[in-house]
Amino acid sequence: MLKASALYMVIVIALFISVLCASIIAAAYYYKATRQQNSRYNTLRNNISSAVNLLLANGDNYRTEQIIGLYGSENDSVRLKQYDWGIYDIDVAWSFIQKDTLAKVFSTANTIDSTKWSAIYLIDEDRPLSVSGTTHIKGTVYIPKAGIKEAYVNNQAYTGDDRIVIGTKKNSQKALPALAGIRLKLLQEGFKNHYTTDNALIKRDSTMASFLAGARTIDFNKTPKTLSNITLSGRIILFSDTTITITSSAHLENILVFAPDIVVESGFKGTCQLFATDSIHVGKDCLLDYPSCLGLMANGEKNKTIPLINIENGSKINGVIFSSNSNSSNKTPVISIGSNSIIKGQIYADGLLNLKDKVAVYGSVFTKRFTYQTSYTHYENYLINIDIDASRISPYYLSTSFVPGTTKEKKILQWLE
Repeated sequence: MLKASALYMVIVIALFISVLCASIIAAAYYYKATRQQNSRYNTLRNNISSAVNLLLANGDNYRTEQIIGLYGSENDSVRLKQYDWGIYDIDVAWSFIQKDTLAKVFSTANTIDSTKWSAIYLIDEDRPLSVSGTTHIKGTVYIPKAGIKEAYVNNQAYTGDDRIVIGTKKNSQKALPALAGIRLKLLQEGFKNHYTTDNALIKRDSTMASFLAGARTIDFNKTPKTLSNITLSGRIILFSDTTITITSSAHLENILVFAPDIVVESGFKGTCQLFATDSIHVGKDCLLDYPSCLGLMANGEKNKTIPLINIENGSKINGVIFSSNSNSSNKTPVISIGSNSIIKGQIYADGLLNLKDKVAVYGSVFTKRFTYQTSYTHYENYLINIDIDASRISPYYLSTSFVPGTTKEKKILQWLE
């Protein structure tokens, strides 16, 4: 009995030792595998950081997707691509080792050129700029040689700073600094749907399209469309041959809209880039958050009415508002901004800029001519109860090389994925 018991104990001990040894071997294997995985992940992270820096430094070189080896090694490969997204650029970086891959998607924009940044650029039409009421102007201004003067309008005199302009005054030219022609052509081409239409998107309550994949588009053709109770986010483009209406119940994030006429109903909040050929109407108390864009691209004789961006009272636009006129005609584009509205960013009016009472622009204004309309009188090149302050732009504000006043240096605007 003792011998049989001893044999039994030996078997149990041997089994325990074998299980222990197997566990130690397995733990060592998984530890080594985890360590190798962490090492590969750290390498991937370092490589993708290098890829991001390459895109920031030379993004335009990667309009066609490229695969390059870092440090002269095929084991440290990255894939780089850049494409335009409205007035900004989208950069995509992949780093990969065997089957392990990391990807980063981000939008880029340009830094402000302090030597070119101005509160006002008003072209020289041989007449002065007049100010009245509580108008406040701070920053460098480019104004006609006729200068700037105080005026008495609507029973009110100028009551602002005695210097009128708190900053440097310089002479403007007969024409505005031009918008970037290549980007303008890309935006004009944007009205043509070059993609496969995915109208099933509009049947869903919520759609998020990855910037890693191809653009997903909805083309409404000649059917007027109202967007309500819907969320659209990411690489989505909406097209129309007529009118698109965006209600306050729609949530749009980073998408593009191209249509002849765009209506944004009162109370809307979102981030988007809206481009029209005839008109953009933004209702009261709307918020288009940074980096949004309102772009009016008038097409001369093709416009049946005066091309117009109309922003109603109390709305806030964070980003860029611009108008351009591709062909000379008597239908001059107009940007009209309602009372108590706040613009944080840039306005570029290739035509008329109508500012109502108590409009604030924290950034920069380029225009051919200011206008002010009362019930009885139309004033030109008058600023009445207007606040234009270039110094109140956020120090983190990034713009686009599409409009004047930026450097060639690019930085990350948004991390998208």
